[in-house]
Amino acid sequence: MLVVETITRIRREHRDGKPIKAIARDLRLSRNTVRKAVRAPDADASYERKEQHRPQTGPFSARLEDLLEQNEGLPRRDRLRMTRIHDLLQREGFGGSYDAVRRYAARWKRERRADAGDMSKVFIPLMYRPGEAYQFDWSHEDVEIAGKPMRVKVAHMRFCWSRAPFVRAYPRETQEMVFDAHARAFAFFGGVPTRGIYDNMKTAVTTVFIGKDRLFNRRFLIMTDHYGVEPVACSPAAGWEKGQVENQVQTSRERLFKPRLRFASLEELNIWLEAECRRWAERNGHPDLDMTIAQALEAERPMLQPLPAPFDGFFESEHVASSTCLVSFDRNRYSVMAKAAHQTVQVRAYATRIVIRSDGAVIAEHERVFGRNQTITDAWHYLPILARKPGALRNGAPFQNWDLPPVLAELRRKLGKGDDADRRFVRVLAAIPDDGLEVVEAAVAEALSAGTVSDEVILNILSRRREPRDAQAMDVVVNLKLKHPPIADCARYDTVRGLNAAA
Repeated sequence: MLVVETITRIRREHRDGKPIKAIARDLRLSRNTVRKAVRAPDADASYERKEQHRPQTGPFSARLEDLLEQNEGLPRRDRLRMTRIHDLLQREGFGGSYDAVRRYAARWKRERRADAGDMSKVFIPLMYRPGEAYQFDWSHEDVEIAGKPMRVKVAHMRFCWSRAPFVRAYPRETQEMVFDAHARAFAFFGGVPTRGIYDNMKTAVTTVFIGKDRLFNRRFLIMTDHYGVEPVACSPAAGWEKGQVENQVQTSRERLFKPRLRFASLEELNIWLEAECRRWAERNGHPDLDMTIAQALEAERPMLQPLPAPFDGFFESEHVASSTCLVSFDRNRYSVMAKAAHQTVQVRAYATRIVIRSDGAVIAEHERVFGRNQTITDAWHYLPILARKPGALRNGAPFQNWDLPPVLAELRRKLGKGDDADRRFVRVLAAIPDDGLEVVEAAVAEALSAGTVSDEVILNILSRRREPRDAQAMDVVVNLKLKHPPIADCARYDTVRGLNAAA
């Protein structure tokens, strides 16, 4: 095949009057080749084959088209690869190559699309009014949290008119995270559009019907109703229906998450991401308007719905508390009040906390953890059991590194160590469910200020405060400060009865 440089030289020398025979001799080309270059309308004498001859596939073209037609009607996961179709033809006597089958199949698909007038890859540009809609999606990104690699689930929201972005990272892609992402995004933007565009994520869509009909998740619908949003789900595998947020996912991956981010905690990462969203909006211009994205968001805010109170975005499930007053959830264990042992409880999982309820009352609340096989306990949950088993104070798991109030910590230190000291301290703690922590702390402080370290004195103070006498008697008791704790001694009665009383 001649290159363009050779063709232009032939045409130039021929124009200068050099014979074709001489040109062919000098360039070592055939005369027909030189004539073809001279007679071409321009120097681009590239060969274009008008028709592909198919001597091998010709006799098998009908069979190959049948196989292609059958394969096209199968579900995507059941369709045959071209190598398998080539193998089936070879079993029937086909002697051609795999490339011949592949080229024939590609041409067959193009002709079929042309005959059907296929417009699946042709799109119409979309336009939204201010405050009309937002788009929501998830992505998975790799970061480093507290020195360890972690793959986070990143929630993306984008306002369709102003193009304002919001990005927040979560350890899970569960429904309570969806609720939290919406509450934080609407607070970030300062208002709520009237329509939300989603893909068919399981946390939002329960069933996908033909066309646009969807059965949305009950809790998800309650959330959208709370904010006054009409949810719309895209067609399956049709990411272009929410192309703005799809583009944001790719852009934020390059702009925000590369190189790999390193933070001490997930909360620090989210603070940085929120600041970057503001910086992004301030530095980048709107693609259709002569203003920045931040200015477009300010112009869109008056058209948004007012921001309501945050949605109570929890995911609730039922569990049974164990004999050790622990409830298992998301591969971790959380303690509950002792009265809930062996009972069915309702766990409400939020993005950052766990609330456990029984019979409509809250029996535990913990900060949520996302590792595995972790046990999170509250020592106060075990106080009724400790009152009956004071020996557990020393080795009980919930009481290790117990962060006691300063007054109670001082009392425990002054009581000393040992079984007797533990029993005395537990007697004081056992009064907390009835009298309250503040009242017990005040009684302990009063006893310590009087220089007395005795559980009996503290319980006596609590008893007097529980059943007050007349004002005069109270004044006398309050002013009395014991130097030494009372000691029971029956021998003192003998001194009253006389010297010979013991005999």
